[in-house]
Amino acid sequence: MRVNGYTIQPRADLDGAKLVGANLEGASLCEAKLRFAHLEGANLKDANLRSANLYGSYLAGADLRGAWAKWTVLACADLHSANLEGANLITASLWEADLRFANLSGVTLEDSDLSDANMEGANLSGARLVGQWFQNVNLSGANLQGANLYCVNFQWANLTGANLLGVDMAGANLQGAILAGATMPDGSKHD
Repeated sequence: MRVNGYTIQPRADLDGAKLVGANLEGASLCEAKLRFAHLEGANLKDANLRSANLYGSYLAGADLRGAWAKWTVLACADLHSANLEGANLITASLWEADLRFANLSGVTLEDSDLSDANMEGANLSGARLVGQWFQNVNLSGANLQGANLYCVNFQWANLTGANLLGVDMAGANLQGAILAGATMPDGSKHD
């Protein structure tokens, strides 16, 4: 597949590629190099980005949804410092993904798999995470201010120093979660 002059295939070297608004639905980009790529508003629905290197990429407003029988696969992907602001990640598979210091503000992450993801220092302000599983996820230092965390499972998650100010945590499961130094929804600091 060729898009905007780039050959799109597994393990492709697309570092810095300009793929704004590109239709990459169902594309196989596993292990592709997409560091600092511009994928703003791109259609990546049902794409396979397993183990892709998306370090510092711009994915604001991208469609990363997966269908019920098939997920957009970002498992083990490197999204360190990527900008995913407002991206649609419904039913996306992000287990073991590196999302350290990524901008996920305003994203929708319903029915996604984030098991064992590293989201240290990530910005999730205003995100919609209803019913999400953050089991064993590292959210230390993450900004979740104003996020909707209704019925979220934080079992064994690391929320050390996280900002939870103004968060709706009705029905959230915090069993075994590490909350040392976290700013709680009412503004108090957790011991």
